[in-house]
Amino acid sequence: MGSKYAPSLRLFLPLWTLLLEAAFILTFMFLIPSEAPANMLKDSLELYSAFQDVNVMAVLGFGFLVASLRRFSWSGLAFNLFLVAVGVQWTVLLDGFLFHFSAGKLYIGLRSLLVATMSVVSVLISAGAILGQANVVQLLVMTLVEVSAFSITRWLSLEILQVETHEFMMYVHIFGAYFGLMVAWFLWKPLPKEALEKAKAATTTGLFSMLGTLFLWMFWPTFNSVLLDVHVAKKAVFNTYYAIAASAVTAIALSAAAHSRGKIDMVDVHNATLAGGVAVGPTARLIESPALAMALGLVAGSISVLGAKCLPVCFNRVLKIHDTCGVHSTFGLPGLLGGVAYIGFNLVEASWTNFTKMGYQALLDAGSLSLAVAMSLATGVLTGLLLMLKIWKTPHVVKHFDDQAFWEFPHLAVGY
Repeated sequence: MGSKYAPSLRLFLPLWTLLLEAAFILTFMFLIPSEAPANMLKDSLELYSAFQDVNVMAVLGFGFLVASLRRFSWSGLAFNLFLVAVGVQWTVLLDGFLFHFSAGKLYIGLRSLLVATMSVVSVLISAGAILGQANVVQLLVMTLVEVSAFSITRWLSLEILQVETHEFMMYVHIFGAYFGLMVAWFLWKPLPKEALEKAKAATTTGLFSMLGTLFLWMFWPTFNSVLLDVHVAKKAVFNTYYAIAASAVTAIALSAAAHSRGKIDMVDVHNATLAGGVAVGPTARLIESPALAMALGLVAGSISVLGAKCLPVCFNRVLKIHDTCGVHSTFGLPGLLGGVAYIGFNLVEASWTNFTKMGYQALLDAGSLSLAVAMSLATGVLTGLLLMLKIWKTPHVVKHFDDQAFWEFPHLAVGY
């Protein structure tokens, strides 16, 4: 008896992914020289350990973080790896064309691979917003569009607004969160009772998600410092650790306070533990006092827990957005807090004798943050419209959040 599931995986997935991979291979073959310049080779040796940390965050951290749904853990973990593999290849090429194109060749070092992996984090966050509501072909299309939009936005920020690479890369959380929410807005459908049950986390898969949180928590100082100069990277590492420590404590304390019987909700821990690392990212090199970093982590953790408690009702009933993994409270709100804090800390660091320069700097910082938010919303809307096309064979609502729609389970009933 054949599968009753729509044939999008059997037809579109092999065709489009193999054609795309063939295009990647040919592009790498003809446009990327076999040997990188000497300065890139030196950077590669110095950045390799940091690249390993960021790669662990993308593959293991985010992979296990989205493996919490009771009937969608296989897909959450494996699709995350698929998106990383596709997204990094595409982003490396975009980075080469936008920043390292010369004499018909793309010059790529390990720093390009590092920036590409950090850029793909935006896709992994967005995928958390629509997890279980889209098939893998739609996720593939979303990956190509989102990393293109993020890379172009980064180029605009660096070339026009003259912001630093580190500053804009710290907005990857904001970009991914609001891009994903816009896509989820277009994919929203009223969920029947059985789909709502499958969208809940189970005990075992909840532990997998906590494992992802732990990976991200341990390596977040690297993420916030790897693109900085050596003399300020150490400060960024310390401040990031102070902030995520404070947000972890806040997450557990407020989760118990918000429960009617004083019990801790594991979902709150998943959401708010990482909020400090997100919020402190742009300002990690500017904060002089550990107390300020800890205070920022406490505020970020509080916003994340309160957002996770209050916003789902508004999102589901009013805005018609089903944020599967709560990316708005985990990454969106703390990211906005970090962006506003960065503008404030930059004003404090500026010379108060030159108010014109201060205003100009604040305008550039606000422009960079606004550009990231605006581009994420606009391109998210366009992607949502694109993914609504019937050609992608969106899974029926009763098959949302179910691994059986995508994976072979020999021990279960056939014909699903």
